[in-house]
Amino acid sequence: MHITQLNRECLLHLFSFLDKNSRKSLAKTCHKLLEVFQDPLLWSLLNFHSPAELKKDNFLLGPALKHLSICWYSERVKVCNIEDWMKNNFQKDFCNRHENTVNDFLLEVCNRCPNLLSLTLSGCGHVTDDCISLLLKNCPKLKTLQLENCVRITDQTLEAVTLYGGSLQTLHVDFCRNITRNGLERVREKCPSVMLKAERSANMIPDNKPEKKFMLEKAPRKLFQL
Repeated sequence: MHITQLNRECLLHLFSFLDKNSRKSLAKTCHKLLEVFQDPLLWSLLNFHSPAELKKDNFLLGPALKHLSICWYSERVKVCNIEDWMKNNFQKDFCNRHENTVNDFLLEVCNRCPNLLSLTLSGCGHVTDDCISLLLKNCPKLKTLQLENCVRITDQTLEAVTLYGGSLQTLHVDFCRNITRNGLERVREKCPSVMLKAERSANMIPDNKPEKKFMLEKAPRKLFQL
């Protein structure tokens, strides 16, 4: 029995076991399998392991998408997560090449995936508050938002949660060093039913460039203590 003799339901089930590249390769073999590849029901879950994968044409975005994960665990994350004022020219040039990659992708999700239920972002150092706020507005069914090591996320995102996260049940902002205790306390006050987790966030040093005046004032204090 040839694979194309299987009914649509069986083909969708078989495709579900394949990764994105394998699905795309199989879809190139015949028109029937291409139709299966283009079926929105196949794309309720998407996992990406680098921003480069977001630019490929081996997946579809649509209303069927329920769960999205973009987790970047390479050495390049260290460059993206360096404070802007500490980056040298080479590091700035490196970051500029892909600065908008994840944000642009999430904007497409905002426009095409209104039924999104969960979003996980890890190591996405260029994701902005504005982008997450827009996503909360356009994806009102979102129940889980997990942000890890997203250094540009601030209390603005936490405020957006209180305004637009009506369906949110779980919020993680681990290792997001630019959020504050005040922001977290506001979420707890306004959204008591949300399961909030912020490991190593509000206690971390925010991305503020040290002022010379502050450094000069600090030195005499140390001398005095000695």
